[in-house]
Amino acid sequence: MRVLVTGGAGFIGSHLCEFLLARDFEVVCMDNFITGSPDNLAAIASHPRFSSVRHNVSEYIRLDGPLDWVLHLASPASPLDYLELPIQTLKVGALGTHNALGTAKAKGARFLLASTSEVYGDPLVHSQREDYWGNVNPVGPRGVYDEAKRFAEAMTMAYHRAHGIDTRIVRIFNTFGSRMRANDGRAIPTFITQALDGAPLTVFGDGSQTRSFQYISDLIDGLWRLMNAPINDPINIGNPQEMTLLELAKRIIRLSGSRSEIVFRPLPQDDPKVRQPDIGRARALLGWEPRVDTDEGLRLTLDWFRGSRRA
Repeated sequence: MRVLVTGGAGFIGSHLCEFLLARDFEVVCMDNFITGSPDNLAAIASHPRFSSVRHNVSEYIRLDGPLDWVLHLASPASPLDYLELPIQTLKVGALGTHNALGTAKAKGARFLLASTSEVYGDPLVHSQREDYWGNVNPVGPRGVYDEAKRFAEAMTMAYHRAHGIDTRIVRIFNTFGSRMRANDGRAIPTFITQALDGAPLTVFGDGSQTRSFQYISDLIDGLWRLMNAPINDPINIGNPQEMTLLELAKRIIRLSGSRSEIVFRPLPQDDPKVRQPDIGRARALLGWEPRVDTDEGLRLTLDWFRGSRRA
């Protein structure tokens, strides 16, 4: 089996490339390294069944040879990234998805879109099921990411219906683990970096907004199960164990042994107040649910961040 992973040098993409190589796939990583890093691929760069192509998928994709899968993960994905790269984020969601789907169609390959819980926006329904259409501000600062992914889902379903492409759509909820960038603006790497530096942990608003965090190995297991299941409608993959961001900050202080304090800053515009996946479909159709306890995942991630500082 030969697979193209767009965004394969990113946090999630690199773990997926490594996982697929371990299952005897031939893996082609395509990335322009705008947010991904060659360092994420260091462990597999010399693997005989791995190759890496530097390319912006918002431009036409040329790739020789057959493909069995196109896994489309390319996109800035953290608030800091898509606020700094708004046009690139919209283009990769629209043009990049179109090009990736066109490649799948030309090669007769199956297609998986890495979508996001952000399609639900600042939800008015809790927890979020796949049949909820969301509450998104299309002209707000976060709209560039939310609407790019919503368009990507619509394009994926259009190719499925019009061209018969065998597609998958996964709505990924907050995920953490090794290879996250310390400065990417997400809560966990930010809190960990601040805790290890002994700096105050910055919590936005009063910290009562909730998130649900899954460890990277659980997500990769969910993606693998979805690849092997005939499910074309969107499916949530996330940890339904919900916590406030203030609680998360306190957990990281405790687990790291830090003496950092917590400081509060104004809440960004359109920041979701709640986020919790309903994973009933994933349980029923994939036999999937998260296995890694949040504290255990945080310990592993703290260890990785400590090790990356010593390297």
